[in-house]
Amino acid sequence: MGKFEKDAQEMLEAVGGKENIAAVTHCATRMRFVLNDDSKADVERLEAIPAVKGTFTNAGQFQAIIGNDVPVFYNDFTAVSGIEGVSKEAAKSAAQKNQNWLQRSLSMLAEIFTPILPAIIVGGLILGFRNILEGVQWSALNGKTIVDVSVFWHGVDDFLWLPGEAIFQYLPVGITWSVSRKMGTSQILGIVLGICLISPNQLLNAYNFASTSAAEIAAKWTWNFGFFTVEKVGYQAQVLPALLAGLSLSYLERFWRKHIPEVVSMIFVPFLSLIPALILAHTVLGPVGWTIGRGISYVVLAGLTGPVKWLFGAIFGALYAPLVITGLHHMTNAIDTQLVADAGGTGLWPMIALSNIAQGSGVLAYYWMNRHDEKEAQIALPAAISAYLGVTEPALFGVNLKYIYPFIAGMIGSSIAGLLCTSFNVTANAIGIGGLPGILSIQAKYMIIFALLMVVAIVLPFALTVVFRRMDLFTKTEDATVKAPQVEALAQVKEATSAPAGTLISIKSPLAGQVQDLSQSPDPVFAQGVMGQGLVIEPSQGELFAPVEGTVSVLFPTKHAIGLVTEQGLEMLIHIGMDTVNLEGQGFTAHVQQGDHVKQGQKLISFDMDAIKKAGYSVTTPVIVTNQNDFQTDIKGNLPREVKLGDEILVASKL
Repeated sequence: MGKFEKDAQEMLEAVGGKENIAAVTHCATRMRFVLNDDSKADVERLEAIPAVKGTFTNAGQFQAIIGNDVPVFYNDFTAVSGIEGVSKEAAKSAAQKNQNWLQRSLSMLAEIFTPILPAIIVGGLILGFRNILEGVQWSALNGKTIVDVSVFWHGVDDFLWLPGEAIFQYLPVGITWSVSRKMGTSQILGIVLGICLISPNQLLNAYNFASTSAAEIAAKWTWNFGFFTVEKVGYQAQVLPALLAGLSLSYLERFWRKHIPEVVSMIFVPFLSLIPALILAHTVLGPVGWTIGRGISYVVLAGLTGPVKWLFGAIFGALYAPLVITGLHHMTNAIDTQLVADAGGTGLWPMIALSNIAQGSGVLAYYWMNRHDEKEAQIALPAAISAYLGVTEPALFGVNLKYIYPFIAGMIGSSIAGLLCTSFNVTANAIGIGGLPGILSIQAKYMIIFALLMVVAIVLPFALTVVFRRMDLFTKTEDATVKAPQVEALAQVKEATSAPAGTLISIKSPLAGQVQDLSQSPDPVFAQGVMGQGLVIEPSQGELFAPVEGTVSVLFPTKHAIGLVTEQGLEMLIHIGMDTVNLEGQGFTAHVQQGDHVKQGQKLISFDMDAIKKAGYSVTTPVIVTNQNDFQTDIKGNLPREVKLGDEILVASKL
């Protein structure tokens, strides 16, 4: 009987049986299925299998995380099921049948926002707290705000605007950097482009655009080139212009890298990438975003005052969260202000507050279902609090878009709450605080109704999120790494390994370059420590050496990843670059074979860094101790820092 025969049989039944499997393969860490009917996969049953560390769906493939034992598991699975694995091309071709444009778009957004998530969460909490300090008129304070009556809290509120402004008004800088990082292009150019979108000295702040007259814009905020002019408008807190600008920069850089000789690339590639991208951002991409925003404003105004306002409420309630994703939701402020001036109140703001609550409830349900998972809880709970205080970006980009089903549950709950809100003519005195404190802005005669609508926005999305998760109605995550063919040596190597508790193993740097924290990995599975503990290295040369003495347990035919097992039982995985399996081994040369015993410092693999980068892939290399339940891994020295080959970077101690 194979080591995982029982678990493999359980997995076969849990994915819907042999007849439900269109294709199966595996990568360095997980089983990858293309299923004929995803709804037949029993996620709860799968995740209860001892060998399975988690499941998710991406790009039409259902994936089960196994870990470093995946080659052995794969062998047992094919033996039990009688299904032969397919090539990566065949699996990809089969998976494309299950993909759609929405999944690809949401995946792109989630991957871009993952690296900047910590800042967004902090910013959301800060802005939510500042809303309470300066936005609520308390009856106990004679209708004044906290900052009106307290010098101390006024100072706190003023001080907290420093990080609040840096995080949200300067958000385009983070987005363009993250796009460059994901696309494997020059991150410093992404940062420069982002700064050029929000320059506080040379551009009109996006928040002031709606209140600035056309004459003042023409006189003070315009580049005049003689025969044409361009408005000097900033894109503070705007997502869509920054995203499009960042992508244009990355694709331009990729193009020029392929067509400009290496000897002059340092001169021409940055210039020919940054300047055209900047021109596009200020002449096409940004103005198009503003035009879309103005069009939406007209539709909103007509919907609130028209004969089918109930229908408008349902539509606006559903679509407000997607507007937040693009950054176009800021245009609603101008509509709210006009409604307050013309009618003494606004019916738009209550729906915005309810949408915040609904998205927060989706995150809260996700937190409740994953409350025993410390890593997930650390993200979900602050995001839920932030949404309930009126700032939904942490909830949207940190959880709801990543797992999709809480996002859709929030949209449905917000839609129903919006329908009821417009049906009962709920009106706010003015723009106030989103989320739960939004009730303080509601006109007194509508407060009871609004309180009931808040209950709807809390209970319905929470319940739908739980139902969607249990029924597996929507894709839960979009996370992918590499594929690799079958390998059988790992279990045999591990049989002869043993070490007493307290044994220390020094791990040397297998590469020369900059050592960074594991969280900097472009692949969330590595970055979140799912596959084990360690770090990543941004190599300065294309030579990989053995970090420990041991046996080559896994060497993929594409030569992009290698596994090692020491005589003490330490298991390591070194993955050269991200998605480099797609190069089919081009640019990689292995100097060892699977099963070889290697000394610490022995050359393992040579790789062409320039070829990898020109193909559009990152060379960031995770160095991971995969059996973290058996070994504690501690980092030596400060991060980030430059290291040479053979410098000590990690120490593993046997538990």
